[in-house]
Amino acid sequence: MSDHHIKRLVIMRHAKADWPMGVPDHERPLEERGHREAPLAGKWLLKHGVVPDFILCSSALRTRQTCTWVCDELGDKAPTPKLEDGLYSASANRMLTVINHVPDTVTTLMVISHMPGVQDLAMHLASRDSDHDAYMDAATRYPTSALTVMETEKTWAELDGQDARLTHFKVPRH
Repeated sequence: MSDHHIKRLVIMRHAKADWPMGVPDHERPLEERGHREAPLAGKWLLKHGVVPDFILCSSALRTRQTCTWVCDELGDKAPTPKLEDGLYSASANRMLTVINHVPDTVTTLMVISHMPGVQDLAMHLASRDSDHDAYMDAATRYPTSALTVMETEKTWAELDGQDARLTHFKVPRH
């Protein structure tokens, strides 16, 4: 793959959320552990040079809070996130439809959303030449704050299935 044609997709599950009584699912906040771990995802992205130039974030409170922590760590390099109602409780196919509409000027896209959609999307897109260990980790567990990094030469509109190489699966923890 020639570097100038490669697009990167970062799929992140929101950080650990709380389950307060009487709070609608969409409005569930992060719990204390989530507030500690979400910034670690941003630190990992910076350290590994995977800085998104566009972020799509589910409109749920826990994903918005996760996104804020990640962007705080990215600092001046953080793009302005776009809240996307269609990513809340979305299937992998629904997420892919949202991604297919991202402008081709975006080279590194980050999507912050929910289970099981994030894991299903990563598995759906992973190509046969994916990193085996990263693929197996993402396939068997996808805990809160987990990040999958994928690379493709296709345009966002062309992404369909088994056409992005899964290169990293990371669960940022203290």
